[in-house]
Amino acid sequence: MHATPTSRPRAHPALPLALAVVLSHSGAQAAPPDLEHQVRPGDTLEALSTHYLGTPRLWPQLQSLNQVANPRHLQPGSVLRIPMRLLPLGSAQVDFVQGEATVTSPGNAGATPVQAGQPLPEGARVQVAPNSFVTVRLADGTLIRVHADSDLQLQQLRRRGRAGDAQSVLELQRGSVETTVPPSSSGTRRFEIRTPKASTSVRGTRFAVALNDDERTLTAVTEGQVAVQPHDSRQGALIAAGQGVVVAADGRLGTPQALLPAADLGALPAAVHDADFLSLDLPPVAAAVAYQVQLARDADFSAVLRAGSFASPQVRMRAVDDGSYHLAVRAVDSAGLPGLVALRGITVKAHPVPPLYQAPAQGATISRTQGELLCTPVVGALRYRIQVAADAGFAAPALDETRSQQCAARVQQLAPGNYFWRAASVRDLPGGGDDQGPYAPAQPFTVADNPSAPDAAALQLAGEGPALQLRWPGENGQTYRLQVAASEDFAAPLVDERLAGPAWTAAGLAPGVYFVRIQTRDPSGLESEFSTPRLIHVRAAVQSGGGLPVTSSDGRPLARP
Repeated sequence: MHATPTSRPRAHPALPLALAVVLSHSGAQAAPPDLEHQVRPGDTLEALSTHYLGTPRLWPQLQSLNQVANPRHLQPGSVLRIPMRLLPLGSAQVDFVQGEATVTSPGNAGATPVQAGQPLPEGARVQVAPNSFVTVRLADGTLIRVHADSDLQLQQLRRRGRAGDAQSVLELQRGSVETTVPPSSSGTRRFEIRTPKASTSVRGTRFAVALNDDERTLTAVTEGQVAVQPHDSRQGALIAAGQGVVVAADGRLGTPQALLPAADLGALPAAVHDADFLSLDLPPVAAAVAYQVQLARDADFSAVLRAGSFASPQVRMRAVDDGSYHLAVRAVDSAGLPGLVALRGITVKAHPVPPLYQAPAQGATISRTQGELLCTPVVGALRYRIQVAADAGFAAPALDETRSQQCAARVQQLAPGNYFWRAASVRDLPGGGDDQGPYAPAQPFTVADNPSAPDAAALQLAGEGPALQLRWPGENGQTYRLQVAASEDFAAPLVDERLAGPAWTAAGLAPGVYFVRIQTRDPSGLESEFSTPRLIHVRAAVQSGGGLPVTSSDGRPLARP
């Protein structure tokens, strides 16, 4: 016996491509039509019942429905109806859940949370929350990716005979889905996605259907072909790979159009290191009005962890755990159709998080002999790796040190000059070995020698008494700190002044013998040591013949008239 159904052509092998649409609407569709079979010589109702329904015992129902007088003698060329409700039930299972989703099964009053591995019966309604994702696998291996903020009903899950091709119909009431349909050797598989305005039937292996919030139905094809049929029209269209079509809210079928090209992701970094966000600068695509991005664990994008639509090529999503992922990007045109997919492997390595820089400030100058690079500790880190290089790419580090417990490094081995430094945290792996996290962004700094203190022998004294002046050689931009004390240890300075130039006047000092020392400060902020203390003698303005100060009745030295 030969049974030749009038069903869909054979699908083509699937390729690991991905697409994503996030749109919304609601609606319901009528029950799927029955199958039709054109009778061939030798066909019997019992044989057809076995072929389509998986058992010969249902032939009386075929006879009654088709009003067949003699079930053993069918008229070749005539057409018999095979009720879809009599086909054996198929099956579906939840493969993956990210975020929040619920399922409402026939006969159950309320919705329950969706769980991975959960079986789904015919008629089950899956509702996926925003920022969530669900993958459903049918018995024939078809993958249905239900995107965020979507509402999908598995209206029909049937199969032909005991092990025949699946006969599946989905109702998209809000949002978007993407499907991968495996090849069928017999070409009798039926797979259809319905929205309130159109039906999309498989003629290939990879396509997506979305229901826009303005009640348009959008279909985009990446492999093979799909048939798009508005419900209120007999005119449909075959949409080839690389094309998309829009069915308007009034049911009008648009003209198939080429999808936007795939973005070139070659310039994206192979790894990202932010522990808080996944940030990407995508290359712009001409005529794109938005960009759709998915991040998945697997190359087939059946386990999508992050997805979003962005108005510009600057993408920012919540961070994911460290690991290797697959990135899919599609540019969206003005009609809302997503373009061809661009794929890229990407690694996230953000832990242990890098330390924060403490000193020096960005671009600051530090002392070659006294300077130190300091960063803050990180919880869980046992060691810190610090690198210094003359270039921001750290092609040839001039310093590469790993310190236990303390995040610090001295720079005395570096020659004066401009450098960059970066730091990373290191923790122990459970099985032994180091787990180094990402480096903090490189930060510039300058190493310089401290300025020299004024030479004590170069001090010049001029004037007497309160008009006594000190001068010493200096350089442009240098400032100075001068201290005067009665003792050489400078335990209690009588004068501690900041000077803009290399000169000081001893105004206000009582006559006597003092110690003076000077420190030089460069424009960079580096300071010298204090100079060797030097004695100075401040004489009274009015002296006796013996050189002693002449005082007034209150004991104060007299000033010159």
